[in-house]
Amino acid sequence: MASSKKPIVKVQEGNRVAQEDQPAKIESESLSRSNELDQMREKLEHRKLLMGKMSMRSKVVKEKVRKQEERLSGEIRSLLVGGSSISVANKRMQDSSRLLAGEKGYGHLKNLQKSLRLRQQYMVTQVTLLYPVKVVVRKSSEQELESFRSSIKSGVPDGSKPLDQGTLTISGLHLTVVSFTKMSFFTDKKEVQRSSTALGYVAHAVSLISSYLQVPLRYPLRLGGSRSFIRDYSPSVELSASSTSLDTVISTSSKPVEFPLFIEGQDSTRAAYAVFLLNKDLEQLLNFIGVKSVGPRHILANLKELTLTVLSQEYIDM
Repeated sequence: MASSKKPIVKVQEGNRVAQEDQPAKIESESLSRSNELDQMREKLEHRKLLMGKMSMRSKVVKEKVRKQEERLSGEIRSLLVGGSSISVANKRMQDSSRLLAGEKGYGHLKNLQKSLRLRQQYMVTQVTLLYPVKVVVRKSSEQELESFRSSIKSGVPDGSKPLDQGTLTISGLHLTVVSFTKMSFFTDKKEVQRSSTALGYVAHAVSLISSYLQVPLRYPLRLGGSRSFIRDYSPSVELSASSTSLDTVISTSSKPVEFPLFIEGQDSTRAAYAVFLLNKDLEQLLNFIGVKSVGPRHILANLKELTLTVLSQEYIDM
């Protein structure tokens, strides 16, 4: 009977030891789970921070997207308005092109311009008939210089020597400018009178042509036949009887100064300056039609070149 009781005691002791170890085991598991919970909380907090940052970034991105959408919407509206404006402008341009191409458009303007220049040619033709400029080829005869334009450009006519004032005549009169600057007791008075008359013819022709071309002369003329004058507005040139050249004292004046296109009873230097101004008017008319002047001492040559250019076909096609 003693042998049967020993195992029972051992079992009881084992149960008691197991009961004593159970709280320690529970505590250990509790600590482990608590640590796990702490780690999970840390991970959760970290994820919350990440989510907060991502949420802020998302809000910033959404705001940027919203502003960009607004900007794009504004640009789209501007493009639509611009497209409408371009469409309207294109339609107006097409309408204008049709008007210009029509009977009252550019073609009509060209026709009017051609008619005007034809009329100008007719009027200048009358001037050339009234004051014909001819070239003397022999002492016994005069004829029109047909190849005058090519002669002027080359500086030498079909003969050999250069064309000068002694070669040309206007209405049969020679224009001798040298006598205007070198007057003396022995100067031929009839030659001076003829030159004054010739200058009056040139002045009248220049005045008529300028009115036909509608070009106001820089130096206006006061016509009086062989006693014509030319005006210089600014600056005015004061010339004395003792002057030997045009390099004189220049003073500014509000009133125009008249210079005689003749010598008789006048200072020769003032008359020479008047001839210089008359040639300047011719240069102005030549420049207006796109032609260069022959030179400062070639009044009749410049007048001839002016009339030939106006009467040419190139003038109509300008």
